[in-house]
Amino acid sequence: MSVAPGPEPSQFRVTLFVGPQPVEGRPFTFSCVFNVKKRSWKGGVQVAVVMTQNQIDSLSAALDFSRWLALALIDLSDEHRASHEHRASELFVQALCWCKLDLALRSGIAQENQCLADDIGIVGVRETVIKRRDFITSYIASELDLVPKDATAS
Repeated sequence: MSVAPGPEPSQFRVTLFVGPQPVEGRPFTFSCVFNVKKRSWKGGVQVAVVMTQNQIDSLSAALDFSRWLALALIDLSDEHRASHEHRASELFVQALCWCKLDLALRSGIAQENQCLADDIGIVGVRETVIKRRDFITSYIASELDLVPKDATAS
């Protein structure tokens, strides 16, 4: 799957390789692996982006993601809603990891396979995630083939 994650630095091409997946030996910790290719590089690299469940929950609360998701899935049957909620959670983690990767790309990364650990840049990630709320929700809605609902409507 390849999705253009909003305003991506133009010198990089980023593709989700796999994830989210549990990090071995670290309960409640997940990673997404991305293929990253810079125009000036001969080959690409893989970058694993790691986040803990606490970080994911905190960012979910900051975006009021559960409210947005409930509104987005309101017209689905109970059976379809449950499967969409599970998939939406996976997509949410992918989008958060993508935001964290974008921060690293903007500050520059070496042409080598690497891991962005869960303790790296989390303050900047929070700010970026909040600014990119529309990217995150539209990415999830698109992947789930949903017509987005206005989460600000009361």
